[in-house]
Amino acid sequence: MRTPICDQLGIAHPIFAFTPSEHVAAAVSRAGGLGVLGCVRFNEAEELDAVLNWMDENTDGKPYGVDVVMPAKIPTEGTVTDLGQYIPDGHRKFVDDTLRKLGVPPLPADDDPGAAGVLGWLHSVARAHVEVALRHRPALIANALGSPPKDVIDLAHEHDVVVAALAGKAKHARSHVDNGVDIVIAQGTEAGGHTGEIATMVLVPEIVDAVGTDAQVLAAGGIGSGRQIAAALALGAGGVWMGSYWLTTSEYRLGQGDAVQRALVAAGSDQTVRARVYSGKPARLLKTKWTEAWAEAGAPDPLPMPLQNILVAEAHQRIAAANDPEVVAMPVGQIVGRMNAVRPVAELFDELLAEFDETLQRLDKSR
Repeated sequence: MRTPICDQLGIAHPIFAFTPSEHVAAAVSRAGGLGVLGCVRFNEAEELDAVLNWMDENTDGKPYGVDVVMPAKIPTEGTVTDLGQYIPDGHRKFVDDTLRKLGVPPLPADDDPGAAGVLGWLHSVARAHVEVALRHRPALIANALGSPPKDVIDLAHEHDVVVAALAGKAKHARSHVDNGVDIVIAQGTEAGGHTGEIATMVLVPEIVDAVGTDAQVLAAGGIGSGRQIAAALALGAGGVWMGSYWLTTSEYRLGQGDAVQRALVAAGSDQTVRARVYSGKPARLLKTKWTEAWAEAGAPDPLPMPLQNILVAEAHQRIAAANDPEVVAMPVGQIVGRMNAVRPVAELFDELLAEFDETLQRLDKSR
């Protein structure tokens, strides 16, 4: 499994793994793919710097990437306290009442709710993430919300770092390339997290045709097997971008307890929902009692990014601490139906490669 994007980034296989876990990202890079560390969870530059030091030391000299979040619309600046004034009291009351109804206890007295999970959504913090990353050796910087600003793209290129951006429509992909983006991630609606409305099977060839030879294209959304990787390459993609599939790996450990993985392992492909309750932008999440509460009659409309994330930040901390699989707040794609056990990254990676080869052999025999 080798395409031109492998030579561009110095990797053995065109499998990109987006993950908030440095342990998963490093394991994928060591296996021959490109582990891409999600930076949104880092509120402090020093914390990200330390984690990237660890990545530098634990990837056997192989390439890795980072993913930042740069929202395009205001409000994206200021402190959490400043932005908090825009959150209606009714929304705060709804969150408090919902947590009480779901039996989610308050955080222990010695836990500081603070703003965990919030600051990484601010444009200024995302810029700091880029600055920190460029002091290390990432091969790629991706922006989860479209094209980064032109000066950020130029800065990355000055450091010989490839720039990628997600797109849910062909016109967005073309705009990304015109802005200087090198790789477009064609993310279908099946994907976890922020995603559009067009399915991967339709979207990938549309974006491949739209960008032509001006950029590489990765397929994302609903990919969790070697057969699906083969299909993505057949659609014209130069590789695949996989996120959800690594959430049930044994290396994925972020101090959340095991409720998330228990919930994901038990879920079927029909147990996700696309909603704005997680961050303020449409995102596909695991369907739980938390997401269902926001869909009930009388529930308020989610706020725009980053206000929604500020609103639910402490709630997400409380939900994680409660360790209840029926209430977890977790982005995940429809591929969750294939994530039926907790397994090591290397085992999953080898399985993807083996099934890809088997698929090509089967197709060759059918000609």
